[in-house]
Amino acid sequence: MKAHRLGELREFLMSRRARVSPAEAGLPDGGARRRTPGLRREEVAVLAGVGVSWYQWLEQGRDITVSPQVLDSVGRVLRLSSVERRHLYVLAGLNPPAPEVDPGDADMCAGLRRLIDAWMPFPAHIMDAYWNTVLYNDAAGMVLGMRPGLVQNCLIAFFTDPIYRSRAKSWEQNAPNVVAQFRAACSERPDDEGFQSVVEEAKAASEDFTELWERRDIAPGGQVRKEIEHPLVGALFVESTQLRVPARPDLAIVMHTPLPEADTAAKLEWLASPEGRRGSMYPVAG
Repeated sequence: MKAHRLGELREFLMSRRARVSPAEAGLPDGGARRRTPGLRREEVAVLAGVGVSWYQWLEQGRDITVSPQVLDSVGRVLRLSSVERRHLYVLAGLNPPAPEVDPGDADMCAGLRRLIDAWMPFPAHIMDAYWNTVLYNDAAGMVLGMRPGLVQNCLIAFFTDPIYRSRAKSWEQNAPNVVAQFRAACSERPDDEGFQSVVEEAKAASEDFTELWERRDIAPGGQVRKEIEHPLVGALFVESTQLRVPARPDLAIVMHTPLPEADTAAKLEWLASPEGRRGSMYPVAG
């Protein structure tokens, strides 16, 4: 397996080097002296600040010691994207850095809005890495109580929003898992002050959160069964699922699927109808 990995490393580096022109790297093109397009090995080495022999060994797929700093320098010269940089780390036998959003993928919100709107009449919303609400569809407003003016952080709203808490009959059952999932998200970025800020705000707002946070339980994001008592249609049973888009690792899509109990799907369809919308305008008390 190592031989295969190193062989892939060799082919990957050669292909990336061939696509970078000397002009893009800030070098003269060399005129007729160049037999092939792209950079030479020695040019990559000089621009990356590494030894020519060392880079040659790296590109030959030899089993040598590499560091993240050197790979980052090589990746910068070869103009690697975020996903290509992670791929380089894996091929070199190192743990890849945390996923990043490439500039070309930053503007995906219009497409994600179409996705969650197409999920109607079932609730769906999108949150960022810190669980701040980015987008939500109409059903999430009618069923989960998402609305303008609400604290726009899903963790804090879970513990502090009186409308959601009065409707969520599975609240006590789900609360430990919600906190454990947020701790798992925090563990991916242990030095990120954004997560620390959310935790401090949640502690100040909720003793329930503080007690659960101190348990130090951890769980991956996945599926959660929810029982909701809606003031207009009564019992609703849904299953929320967290989905990830590889191009936007900073976002999570949370989609709620109706379960067979209590004719939930039909009730959600009625709530999305003109009659249902008139009756469920927020805020609706418990």
